[in-house]
Amino acid sequence: MYLFANDYLLAWTAYGIAALGCLLVWFRITRPMWRWLREPLRLIVAVLLLTPTIVDPARELFAPAVAITALDVLFKVGNNAWRAVADLALYGLIAFALYAALVALRWPIERRLKQRRAASAADEDPRTLRERLEEDEEDDYRPASRYQTRTEPRL
Repeated sequence: MYLFANDYLLAWTAYGIAALGCLLVWFRITRPMWRWLREPLRLIVAVLLLTPTIVDPARELFAPAVAITALDVLFKVGNNAWRAVADLALYGLIAFALYAALVALRWPIERRLKQRRAASAADEDPRTLRERLEEDEEDDYRPASRYQTRTEPRL
């Protein structure tokens, strides 16, 4: 029995490393996408890869829900497909509820930051220093009067 427990843990470790590798590749693939499309797609793949389902309730053995669903549907070897689909749906619902809460918190904060950036951009003068100085010289123009005298520097 001890050897079986080690095999079980070794299989889960191998699957976990492979699932994280697939998840990292998926993150890389979805990087150029629009943010509001990229994040839900990443969440769907994370739920699909990381959701376990119980296979043998008597011995408390778990397996990846996607694998159980695929094996039961393709090879018709067991009756755990509906349980795996239910687990996927439940974990997906929980994940999307948490994601919706995160978006609801993040949205007003980002909106406020965008307004601050727009206000600070409006306060900044886009002209160069030379353009500002030339404009200041034009403002300081005084018309010459008839009695204006010229002052020479003394050496």
